[in-house]
Amino acid sequence: MSDWDPSSWRSKTALQQPMYADSDSLRDVLQQLGGRPPLVTRWEIDRLKSQLALAANGDAFLLQGGDCSESFAACRADPIEKKLKVLLQMSLVLVYGLKKPIIRVGRIAGQYAKPRSSDTETRDGVTLPSYRGDCVNRSPFTPEDRLTRPQNLLAAYEYSAQTLNYLRALTEGGFADLKHPENWELDFVSLSPQSDEYHQMVRGIGDSLNFLDVLGGVTRAELSRVDFYTSHEALLLAYEEALTRRASGEEEWYNLGTHFPWIGDRTRAVDGAHVEYFRGIKNPIAVKVGPSTTTDGLIELLDRLNPSREAGRMTLICRFGAERIGASLPTLIDAVQKSNHPVLWSVDPMHGNTVTTDHGIKTRHFDQILSEVRDSFAIHARHGTIVGGIHLELTGNNVTECIGGAAGLKSSDLSTAYESNVDPRLNYEQAMEIAFLIAGQARVAGPPH
Repeated sequence: MSDWDPSSWRSKTALQQPMYADSDSLRDVLQQLGGRPPLVTRWEIDRLKSQLALAANGDAFLLQGGDCSESFAACRADPIEKKLKVLLQMSLVLVYGLKKPIIRVGRIAGQYAKPRSSDTETRDGVTLPSYRGDCVNRSPFTPEDRLTRPQNLLAAYEYSAQTLNYLRALTEGGFADLKHPENWELDFVSLSPQSDEYHQMVRGIGDSLNFLDVLGGVTRAELSRVDFYTSHEALLLAYEEALTRRASGEEEWYNLGTHFPWIGDRTRAVDGAHVEYFRGIKNPIAVKVGPSTTTDGLIELLDRLNPSREAGRMTLICRFGAERIGASLPTLIDAVQKSNHPVLWSVDPMHGNTVTTDHGIKTRHFDQILSEVRDSFAIHARHGTIVGGIHLELTGNNVTECIGGAAGLKSSDLSTAYESNVDPRLNYEQAMEIAFLIAGQARVAGPPH
């Protein structure tokens, strides 16, 4: 691609980029990042791309989940383990229900930047810059905390590396052993209404594995590890550029700061800087697709980002909201089908269903989240296409951030354990309820082909 290099985005309009007062310090930080070792390898990235191609055809399923916005303070063993436990338990339910491989991707090890609807925030007559994630500034509402610091970019790299290192140790070192799913238990799992059903499923899988052991059909190594990939919204383009490297002896460029970057709904302008950057990297990539997406705009975007129609390259993460999905999704499906672009359709039932309570607290109604998941599967079934994945904001902590679910959380419960600095996340029970919903639908209807 002779007209592209990792810095060519700089000639385009770049939205949602922080302003730095000290340009010399920023330049020094980016130079340091450019000399740091990659966080992931091209071989891992290529393996993920081949797996995503299977999911697009209905032969695998993408489970993508994690924090809305990671915090530096949460780079500790316990929070990392809890996120992995939730995703492993969800994937076990999906494997059992869908009868196909599950691709596990975390919103983790790099999800430190967030787009904002306004550059400033006002409280009690005081206006300060908006919080844009820990790699930009800090959450507390003080002038000192809201300063934009280039050094935070180095910290984001370091915390990403530490998180990824521990995830690799867990997933490669026996923590994910299918014969010992009790390792994945959370302290409060026994309180979940789904607990009995989950443990019955685990016993059934255990019996099957013991039977395979007798037959000698599966090795211990195959059971004791899982593939686990990282993803984040590649929002801060200078940071992403610094971690973009050319494959040894080849002309291809990879973003080696994550396996699976995505473009957000606010930054997907076809002539914008983010699309310019993304079109040149070899990673599998995703684009958030919302109610403002037009059919012509989407096809133009796909033509720009995947002109060769490479399988596994493009994922469309659809985030319409329960009230809009019925009007928005069908026309986009028809347009993509006519274009012959190979895409993996993933549903994000979180972002289109965010509301603010009378007390100014952001939350999501779980019934609307479930409704968007159900409607997505139903719409795709009618069009002969496939929901190949789901994209969730969730946590392993026992939070009260989304209303509803099996525990019947109400608005008055939000203050009990509301920990997110940005958007509300599903707790364990709610995340597992979605996993059982998807698995149950598959058992009843089967995937469309």
